[in-house]
Amino acid sequence: MAKGTEEFAEIGDCRVRIMRGGAGPNLLFLHGSGGASAWTPFMQDLSERFHLIVPEHPGFGGSDSPSWLKGVSDLAYFYLDFLEAQGLDDVHLVGNSLGGWIALEIAVRNAVRLRTLSLISPGGLYLEGSPVGDIFGWQMKDFARNIFVNADFAANYEKQVAAMDPAILKKNNATLEKIARSPLLCNPQLAPWLHRVKRPTLLLWGDRDKVFPVAHAAEFLKLIPQAKMNVISECGHLPHVEKRAVVVESIFDFLGVRAKAA
Repeated sequence: MAKGTEEFAEIGDCRVRIMRGGAGPNLLFLHGSGGASAWTPFMQDLSERFHLIVPEHPGFGGSDSPSWLKGVSDLAYFYLDFLEAQGLDDVHLVGNSLGGWIALEIAVRNAVRLRTLSLISPGGLYLEGSPVGDIFGWQMKDFARNIFVNADFAANYEKQVAAMDPAILKKNNATLEKIARSPLLCNPQLAPWLHRVKRPTLLLWGDRDKVFPVAHAAEFLKLIPQAKMNVISECGHLPHVEKRAVVVESIFDFLGVRAKAA
């Protein structure tokens, strides 16, 4: 199977790295805090039915770290410029964790270029009585074990992180610290504006997520007008990794397409 291609684009004063592959309707995937350094099996699955576009956020990986980047709201405005500059309309927007939070911040501001949202364990919500996991205080072994239920996935994740370019890892962590440390992994002003997400929205959540507890999914379901939810059993914070087939099937069903025969 063909892997994604890599290119760079200038969006305003920020040069961003972009992977893309496949053909069909436009699907923009916004990655989580771990970055998007490689074309993953999940990306390959999506590219089988869509024109998949995967930018690295400003401040992550091969993209620039612009001086204006102070918070997640800045990334939301950046991606509104990105959609316009790339000429993208009628976009299926998919995001996991940090990427899902960014997707929501985009949609409450201007959803005119969006068709749907598929959000995998998104952050951004402050929920009294359901605190998020303090990922900044977790050591790597704890981090891996806390984001996966399956021990094999946790062990593989540790190996992947250990193999990363230390400079990129440091850059990603520094950006995450800047934009999401305080307040911790949320925007307390987001919830009152989620009624503005007037696009069909799919929420995918692991039932044993220790970063954003599943109670957050239920709250998002209440606050987003056209939302539906799929809670995945025996799954942690990265369902698109740990239960990839379930997530892909759920997204394809939501978007009205079928996976290609093996």
